[in-house]
Amino acid sequence: MLEQRRIQTVIRLGGSLLILAGITFFYRRVITDVNSTTVALSFLLAILGVATAWGLFEAIVSSVAGMLCFNFFFLPPVGTFTIADPQNWVALFAFLVTAVVASNLSASVKRRAQEATRRQQEVERLYELSRGLMLLDKQSPMAEEIGYRIAQVFRITGVAVYDHAKDRVYRTDPANPSISEAKLRDTALQGTVFHDSLSKLSVLPLSLGGKPIGSLAILGGGISDTAVNAIGNLAAIAMERARVEEAASRMEAVRQNEEMKSMLLDALAHEFKTPLTSIKVAASSILDEERGLYRELATIIDEEADRLNSLVNETIWMARIEAGDLHLHKSPYSAADIVSRSLEKLRILLKDREIDIEVAPTLPGVLVDAELVGLTLRQLVTNALKYSNPESPITIRAVPQDAVVKISVKDCGPGIPKAELQRIFERYYRVKHEDGVPGTGMGLAIARNIILAHGGEIWVDSSPEQGSEFSFTLPIARSSGGPQIS
Repeated sequence: MLEQRRIQTVIRLGGSLLILAGITFFYRRVITDVNSTTVALSFLLAILGVATAWGLFEAIVSSVAGMLCFNFFFLPPVGTFTIADPQNWVALFAFLVTAVVASNLSASVKRRAQEATRRQQEVERLYELSRGLMLLDKQSPMAEEIGYRIAQVFRITGVAVYDHAKDRVYRTDPANPSISEAKLRDTALQGTVFHDSLSKLSVLPLSLGGKPIGSLAILGGGISDTAVNAIGNLAAIAMERARVEEAASRMEAVRQNEEMKSMLLDALAHEFKTPLTSIKVAASSILDEERGLYRELATIIDEEADRLNSLVNETIWMARIEAGDLHLHKSPYSAADIVSRSLEKLRILLKDREIDIEVAPTLPGVLVDAELVGLTLRQLVTNALKYSNPESPITIRAVPQDAVVKISVKDCGPGIPKAELQRIFERYYRVKHEDGVPGTGMGLAIARNIILAHGGEIWVDSSPEQGSEFSFTLPIARSSGGPQIS
């Protein structure tokens, strides 16, 4: 960089001398009948142009060179550096002083204009940086995003940000050893600014309200101290804002989690209370009534006990899924066998209900954990029973599709609004029209996790007043060669 500047200076000096040589040639060879005042003004204008275009050093050299040319070629005796008329000494001195002062003023104006332009650019970049820091990606570490955004806006590569809370340094150029981690940590703790003009390194603390947040290191020239301090303030504000938002997000998550737990406990308490009350009444009646009523009362006890067992199983499976403890024990089964086993466990709920089963016995076998897939199918059938008219049929269908078997459960219920289809499989989520219908909101979430664990897909097709059809796929047991019954 220094060598390049030297070359540019030599080129500018050469250009300045060529301009003066051109003026001299013009008045000596082209227009010879000219007075010394005109020549002096021409030299002076040329020197002002050099000062404006290239700077003070080039203008001073041009002033001296112009004075020598004016003396040698245009003041008598011509061809020597001596001056015969004392008045010409005054004119020559006045020319030199005027040229130097004018070039100095011109260069000063240029410097101020350049400084104003530079400050304007810094203000514009600071504004751009402030906007960028408001739109940072929350998925990445905030200190890392801040460093990359500063480097991008100010077109520098050496930026490092130290996050005091995480005790970690984030660099835009990890291979650059010029920025010391020890210096960043010391600056953050001591709160002192470090500046090395030789290496063009600035390290400043980031703090708000006297509390250390971290430190910022900028390697590279072209940025004023004022701009560096402003960058540090913006970075500190962005880091603190991110920390506050993160804390608020955690508090909101805790609050929502507590609300969900409360809702779940309320729902479970309600769900457990109803069958337990029925069991208690039935058991008391068995003790009080005649033997002819035993079978009916025992049936009620059996049905409500099954409901309690199902709720307990749902709670257990949800706890296992959330803990990542879902283990599959796969074996080949036929879709017909899975459907029949699932419906057998729901025989009490299916009493007096019309169930259409469309499962061909020639379907290829599927490789599944039969207990978990049965739980999924029972959940879908139970939902269809809850939300459809008791007189309407429920259709269970299984068909082959490429390398999977698709099993679906279709009802003629009220359907699901389009806006809620995307959330139907979320934990604890219940459709708005489900008020008064028993349930915990866990069943479909459990079903979704079970099917995904098998490598299948689960979805729902529904529209208001047209019913719903829940479908899921299971992988075919390739080695079976045909339907498998276990």
